Amino acid sequence: MAIRVKTTRRKVFEHEAPMRVVAVLGGELTEEGRWLDSELGGALARILKETRFKGDFGTTLYVPLAGVQVLLVGLGKRRGHRLGDVRRIGVKVAEVAVERGVREAAVENFLAERFGKRETSRVLAEGLLLGGYRFTKYQSEAKPPRARFVIAQGYGPVVEEAAAVAEGVWLARDLVNEPPNVLNPVELARRAEKMAREAGLEVRVLGPEEIQELGMGAYWAVAKGSANEPRFIELVYRPEEAPVRKLALVGKGLTFDTGGYSLKPPESMKTMKGDMAGAAAVIGAMKAIAALKPPVEVRAYVAAAENMISGHAYRVDDVIRAMNGKTIEVLNTDAEGRLTLADALAYASQQEPDAIVELSTLTGSCVVALGREVAGLFAADEALGREVQRAAEAAGEKVWPMPMEEAYKRKLKSKVADLANVGDRAGGAIQAALFLAEFADAPFVHLDIAGPGFAPAAEDHAFGPAGGTGFGVRTLVEWTLRQG
Repeated sequence: MAIRVKTTRRKVFEHEAPMRVVAVLGGELTEEGRWLDSELGGALARILKETRFKGDFGTTLYVPLAGVQVLLVGLGKRRGHRLGDVRRIGVKVAEVAVERGVREAAVENFLAERFGKRETSRVLAEGLLLGGYRFTKYQSEAKPPRARFVIAQGYGPVVEEAAAVAEGVWLARDLVNEPPNVLNPVELARRAEKMAREAGLEVRVLGPEEIQELGMGAYWAVAKGSANEPRFIELVYRPEEAPVRKLALVGKGLTFDTGGYSLKPPESMKTMKGDMAGAAAVIGAMKAIAALKPPVEVRAYVAAAENMISGHAYRVDDVIRAMNGKTIEVLNTDAEGRLTLADALAYASQQEPDAIVELSTLTGSCVVALGREVAGLFAADEALGREVQRAAEAAGEKVWPMPMEEAYKRKLKSKVADLANVGDRAGGAIQAALFLAEFADAPFVHLDIAGPGFAPAAEDHAFGPAGGTGFGVRTLVEWTLRQG
């Protein structure tokens, strides 16, 4: 990916770039826009009048002039903005620039007078980098986007921080967007190892024999049905000084999910390469964390597997034993993610972390409740839940707190085992969260990202194109940085 961002002390009109980007705020050009308009002999004011472009938030107007291209970006009304709006505008700018093949653009540091140059430079850079992402690896005629954005009157040091976060998101998106015949559990582990070596992280990868020796019976039950072997991935970041806290990140790593013998219908199987979006998020977050170096220890865990049908696949009515000794009656083989996560959470708990945050594309129930833009936040520890929610808000990722209704535990009762892996349809996402909490022996938050983790082909999301969104990377990084 050749999308780059830098800053300059100069104004937009002083920078010799093929494209200049300025804002329309409250129906009028901003100060940067007026400076540029003066250099262009009043051309922008005339075009605003002729086109009646009001600059509603997020709208754009492309203005090709002799020797320069201008992009006018609407910021809406003069009041009511939030810092995150700058990130969203950055995405819009990058999308237009990439679509038009622009190699360099000088961009106004939007709303800097309101939020300060440092903060707007950071979130604008992040938006520009996220909006410029494209996955073109398997398109013979396509070329990866190449563009450099220069933030006028920007604050340079924070751009490197934004780039570290964006590169973590890019990695997560790349992993999700790979086809499942390429990215199986073994390949996911290989890429995690490669990233770890380059980033300076510790890495440990376990195969089938080690998984069974550890007593990960729930994970192994799901994994054994596929010809592609499972891999359990552990990544470790250690700060140079003694850590102030020890954190655990856990991500669901189903590289493809057929539903097993509780087979999914064809339409539901189309996006199941994205069933490892939770794993992709924690791997991407670890890449960013390694670059940003917070004073906390962070361990990430992924139980990577495929849920397939074969003579070795697990069945409905099987009883399996998880790593922590609890037995589980299988009532639906398509509720496989929580089984792999049960052992990942039990393993993470043995390392005695101060907190565990887990991400998974876990339930369709959560998508029904919250749609495709909002993740469900289930907190077994209320204080930790508030921490993660605040981090998500700062990172610009939408989460909504959901209840951990203890009364629903009765729906997971089994007559032959300690737990059933599913209850009934009513409150299914809550039941799934309660199931996971049985295996986390530390303050625990579960993020159900089944909605925002993957954007279907016809639904580009707010921060980039359809496909893997990288949702969760920014929240995890923000939460981790706040722990120091």
